[in-house]
Amino acid sequence: MPFSLFEITFQFQYLKNLWSSITNYAKQVQGLFNKLDLIDIVDILFVAVVIYTIIRIIRETRAMQLLKGIVFLIALYMIVTFLGMSASSYIFKEIFSYILIIIVVLFGPEIRNVLEQMGKGAATSGLRNVLISNVSIDMKKTIDSVCKACTNMSDDKIGALIVFEKDTRLGEVISSGTVLNAEPTHELIENIFFPKSPLHDGAMIIRSSQIYAAGCILPLTREYVSSSLGTRHRAAIGVTQESDAIVVVVSEETGSISIAQNGTLKRDVSSGELRDTLEQQFILEDNKSGDKFLKKMLRGIKK
Repeated sequence: MPFSLFEITFQFQYLKNLWSSITNYAKQVQGLFNKLDLIDIVDILFVAVVIYTIIRIIRETRAMQLLKGIVFLIALYMIVTFLGMSASSYIFKEIFSYILIIIVVLFGPEIRNVLEQMGKGAATSGLRNVLISNVSIDMKKTIDSVCKACTNMSDDKIGALIVFEKDTRLGEVISSGTVLNAEPTHELIENIFFPKSPLHDGAMIIRSSQIYAAGCILPLTREYVSSSLGTRHRAAIGVTQESDAIVVVVSEETGSISIAQNGTLKRDVSSGELRDTLEQQFILEDNKSGDKFLKKMLRGIKK
């Protein structure tokens, strides 16, 4: 059915008003950016750090689901307000007028947890620690677990193949195994590689300080290697030729520990050398890159 002149006029007027509203909003945003000074930038950064810290603390608690519900209500309120639904808008206004009380009631235990951590210095250790330290601490725990597990497996001559993923994602390798996404402990690592366990015959993938997958199949190197090296060592060299990953290998025959990186294999390393190498790659370099980021950010603020 063709549109009537009245309907076409009404729709044109509606689109015109919508475009006018969008234009006015864009001008308001532009005006705000034009008025920004150093104090405003510091204020925005401070609020961003506070929000990030709170989310980091509650992300693995029940409060995260409640927070998602509140965000959904805010989005719903914006929609009904935009559509001019008076009754719905009134109900949401009444709800949000008591939002602080609702938050205190719903997030009581989490708020107490945040304050306790602030008192202990967990949330007051500075901008650098907020952005960097928590990642380094998690990775240090992972490295400790891997080193202890490799030492124990070396003593018992249990073969192991552990891949530390870096910038190059190993999605195809991970798809060949089983996703775990588990907290790394030396007991879990040793249990995975224990002979005759379901996942012992493949590689373990460490991603973002977590045991992300196990039982994964790695590509073998096509270059000539010593006949004394087995399939695990050939796979370790192969995956480091195709990515920037670092691979730790424990030999099932000799119990020796090796490290593969950039297509080369360093054999018979001690547990101390293993720890130093991993910390150099995943803790010291991350902190250096974080320091560079903060210096650039501070230089930008000064300008």
